[in-house]
Amino acid sequence: MARKAKLIVDRDFKIGEIDKRVYGSFIEHLGRAVYTGIYQPGHPAADENGFRKDVIDLVRDLGVSNVRYPGGNFVSNFRWEDSVGPKENRRPMLDLAWRTYEPNTFGINEFSKWSKKAGTDIMMAVNLGTRGTEEALNLLEYCNMDTESYWADLRRQHGDADPYGIKLWCMGNEMDGPWQMGHKEAKEYGRLAAETSKAMKTMDHSIETVVCGSASRTMPTFGKWEYQVLNEAYEYVDYVSLHQYWGNQADNTADFFAVTDDLEDFLHSVISICDSVKAEKNSKKTLNLSFDEWNVWYHSLKKDDEAMENQPWRRHPHLLEDIYTYEDAIVDALALIKFLQHADRVKIACLAQLVNVIAPIMTEEDGKAWRQTIYWPFWLVSHYGRGTVLVPVLSGDDHPTSHHDHVSDVEAVAVENEEKDQTVIFAVNRNTEEPVEFTADLRGFADLKVLDFEALESDDMKVVNSAESEPVKPVKRTDAKMDGGMLTAVLKPSSFVTIVLGK
Repeated sequence: MARKAKLIVDRDFKIGEIDKRVYGSFIEHLGRAVYTGIYQPGHPAADENGFRKDVIDLVRDLGVSNVRYPGGNFVSNFRWEDSVGPKENRRPMLDLAWRTYEPNTFGINEFSKWSKKAGTDIMMAVNLGTRGTEEALNLLEYCNMDTESYWADLRRQHGDADPYGIKLWCMGNEMDGPWQMGHKEAKEYGRLAAETSKAMKTMDHSIETVVCGSASRTMPTFGKWEYQVLNEAYEYVDYVSLHQYWGNQADNTADFFAVTDDLEDFLHSVISICDSVKAEKNSKKTLNLSFDEWNVWYHSLKKDDEAMENQPWRRHPHLLEDIYTYEDAIVDALALIKFLQHADRVKIACLAQLVNVIAPIMTEEDGKAWRQTIYWPFWLVSHYGRGTVLVPVLSGDDHPTSHHDHVSDVEAVAVENEEKDQTVIFAVNRNTEEPVEFTADLRGFADLKVLDFEALESDDMKVVNSAESEPVKPVKRTDAKMDGGMLTAVLKPSSFVTIVLGK
């Protein structure tokens, strides 16, 4: 008997508006993300600033809204003053996070210009590891103020008359992690983050800030960390961060596709902690989530650890250059669906990272830029996932995996775009063996028809893209049917579909 799944949605039952910042990404001074990634003077595709135009074209095409910078672990011993002004006067540094040599020939001045060309906003991280509130205020003044004051004047002297106007600021990075330079205990960090955020908002009322949650759900202090940090910082910050990476080290595709069930639990846990602190403080403020590091990351871990240990202090070495498979793309699609299902609280998300380093975009140092498999789920959701998320009532068959008892065959969500007068359904068939007859009840909508049906499909879970070929990319399908407000389509095993409906 055929496996079935049914989605019911009604335009009167809404989760919330999608914040465009959920389609963010991340550039860290790590490996080839910056040098030979977004910046490579002398490359045939480089512009007058040394920015690779082929990369900028792909970033624009991907629909990236904001980019977190300059880290990541890198930020925790970063001296921002060394990355601005005339390049001949900048001090190189040894980056302790990734044990590499940082020439500082690309810094905050360059990134502000690159962001404008790439059409992205900046999500700036400050160093609360080896530095503190004073240095964060100096950086804010340099970037955002139009005053006659030292750091704002210095920016003008460096050739940037207009402030950068950065609205989103991270209070450090993964400060619960013992690997972090300047790692802190929860209460200690919470106090520092609270005072830094308070001071920065005194200088610039327009900014929002993100306080560090746990580096992952598997941290031994997870939960306690969030609770203690928010007890100190709740009233002074706007978002708490979440980080999570997934891997298929066991080579078990079915169980790999179930990791977003764990993601659901993670989101519920952090939301519950936020709301518990809100209740304890009798606060009227609701704290939202910034999932500012997420992706599949496991392919290159052993090789990277060995390289950093045995070959330190190299310039832009090849690090974290995972080559992504088809199944990795499906997991990223599932994560994006999960963020949309929580659009009322997940307001920011950053695919980590953007270019070369665990990234959807890769570059050949002497050649072209190309799309990895994970480029495509992000592209589909960022292009079509705009508007209001509707409450998904989903039923159907499920299956067990090695570590999960009841994994629904289908994960799905629907988005109503009133501006375009369209409704879009995103769905993944997590069953690796069998197709699913998928039905969506849309009888609350008038006169819809299928405008577009795009699918990621493959029989080979390990197939990859390369500079030479792109076997993994969306294909057009024409076999979805609308009849009396009921949509029907067959979802192939291990597939991701985007179905656009309109009048």
